[in-house]
Amino acid sequence: MSLQKKIQSFDPNQLGRENSGIFGLPFTPEEARVVVVPVPWEVTVSYGGGTLRGPHGILEASRQVDLYDPDLPDAWKLGVAMDPIPASLIRDSQKLRKLAVNCIEKLAQGRDPQNDKAMMKAYKDVNAGCTRMIKHVRDTTSRHLANNKMVALVGGDHSTPLGFIEALADKYKSFGILQMDAHADLREAYEGFRYSHASIMYNALKVRQVTRLVQAGIRDYCDEEVNVIRQSKGRVVTFFDRDIKRKLYAGQAMNSVHKEIVKKLPKLVYVSFDIDGLDPKLCPRTGTPVPGGFEFEEALQLVKAVVDSGRMIIGLDVNEVSPGPDEWDANVGARLLFRLINLMAASHSAIPR
Repeated sequence: MSLQKKIQSFDPNQLGRENSGIFGLPFTPEEARVVVVPVPWEVTVSYGGGTLRGPHGILEASRQVDLYDPDLPDAWKLGVAMDPIPASLIRDSQKLRKLAVNCIEKLAQGRDPQNDKAMMKAYKDVNAGCTRMIKHVRDTTSRHLANNKMVALVGGDHSTPLGFIEALADKYKSFGILQMDAHADLREAYEGFRYSHASIMYNALKVRQVTRLVQAGIRDYCDEEVNVIRQSKGRVVTFFDRDIKRKLYAGQAMNSVHKEIVKKLPKLVYVSFDIDGLDPKLCPRTGTPVPGGFEFEEALQLVKAVVDSGRMIIGLDVNEVSPGPDEWDANVGARLLFRLINLMAASHSAIPR
């Protein structure tokens, strides 16, 4: 059955059926205009775990999402589908996570990796495994981009989108990243892991096509990361949560603050959304929750401001969702993903506005 026939026969008011596609939709990745790429991976997380189950949790919770978006009522007709969750990545992540935890525990005890052959081998194995994951993501997203799909990635921890950013660099000569996050993620090889979740933006800046990194909501960071920002010569622009809040408390309109942030972005934008960028009441089980952050609609209003400015969202990710037994975090993550996909499509004029 063609995409158009599925649209005509699908009832968006019905219950999302078990084993249906993401958001309860009937589309396949081949038919869909938007493909969600799941990356179950949490090898280098340094505090709480559970993000390995993020893609599965979001998929399950997504079937409870009502499909009417008042801003974009026909958004579901885009055709959104999710690739199968790769079992091979789950196995690799579980195996390598044990090695990484052992290394982190030894570091906390003051052990020097240079004097511990087992630690050195573990680091080598973990870094090699992360390299394979990045290649998988790059190959997968490149294939979808080559087929003119809009792509959204769902992790996993925040190390997962590097391959996607590299794939976008193969397609576009230059673009910017809007990072919404509690953390700056600008540490070099954090805890000895080259592709740590805390190093994603440090690694993204190695991609020369990334001309500007605009960070919003940052509220937990170290001296090393401040130095990276200061020494970037304007390539990294950070809107710290504290500064945003002070402007709002002093009476500046949120709309005005959002315009300041958007103004720093180039015409093509990749949105990288770590769920801990939200207030932790919305994502209490995420790996490293931090007080403060965005309210749900506040965060989406910022992304809408990007779209309203005429900029195009060329890709996006949602990461660090840890579902938990009651699926609250996955519920929030699924709704966030739905709205972000709609906004990305609107920026491509794929949905009538």
